Amino acid sequence: MSVVLITGSSSGFGKAGALAFARRGDRVYATVRSPERGAQLSELAEQEQLDLHTRILDVTQPDTFTPLIEQIVAETGRLDVLVNNAGIIHPGAWEDLPEAAIRAVMETNFFGPTLLARAALPQMRKQGSGYIIMISSLSGLAGLAGDVPYSASKFALEGATEALRHEIDRWGIHVALVEAGQYATELFRDEGELPAGYPADSPYRALVAAKLKEVHDGYANAMSPDLVGRLLPEIADSDGSQLRWPADDVARHVLHSLHRHSDTERDVFLRGAGGSDWWSQGLTQPGNTEND
Repeated sequence: MSVVLITGSSSGFGKAGALAFARRGDRVYATVRSPERGAQLSELAEQEQLDLHTRILDVTQPDTFTPLIEQIVAETGRLDVLVNNAGIIHPGAWEDLPEAAIRAVMETNFFGPTLLARAALPQMRKQGSGYIIMISSLSGLAGLAGDVPYSASKFALEGATEALRHEIDRWGIHVALVEAGQYATELFRDEGELPAGYPADSPYRALVAAKLKEVHDGYANAMSPDLVGRLLPEIADSDGSQLRWPADDVARHVLHSLHRHSDTERDVFLRGAGGSDWWSQGLTQPGNTEND
């Protein structure tokens, strides 16, 4: 049995992942922003007698991260898997968006998951194992018009996760990025029309409107979040050698086009270029053959 913490669990990937872990016998702590948003998941857990417990967490409030992890460890003695799923999107052209909206996307999609991962690391180092799974997006691999804040947050998450991989591997802690195309989640369900108050005189209005219509029209044929939900336990059971996990055929095509080297080949190159091979091998300093 693994102890799993997963954010953004009221719907979409988070809900699907929480159920996938719990249904195979893991103890799951599924976070939501309010009791109301977690009611349906709690009801399902009770009906199926799952070891699944909802907790309230706002990923933009990092001062609450360590207390939550300490509570989980006090109850279970460990934390094996952290899935950072919670995310938001503010549609619109970069020039049109208010600074507050841009910062909100970065706080939720980048600072939230990376700071929660940082809060989990002391316990994972102590136990000598752990898996941190970041839900990314194809928007973190290829930026498109009308998507600047969301793309920026996911590009940042991709870079931070890959860099973190080379800092923590010596303690048996693994990280992974889930690359997903368009899925039928709440993140995209309500898009289709320009948000209320969008600048009427925006020179980008036609571009943004067309972008939102495309997303809305594609929602009916979007893939089920259950595909990602079922992938998460598979990642958690893997040996950590794979960093980027495509969740569907579209993601596989994009990854093949943009990342032609395997994750293992990329690791060798980056550790060589960054001079961190000795660190990943558990040595005390460059050129030292004695283990720490």
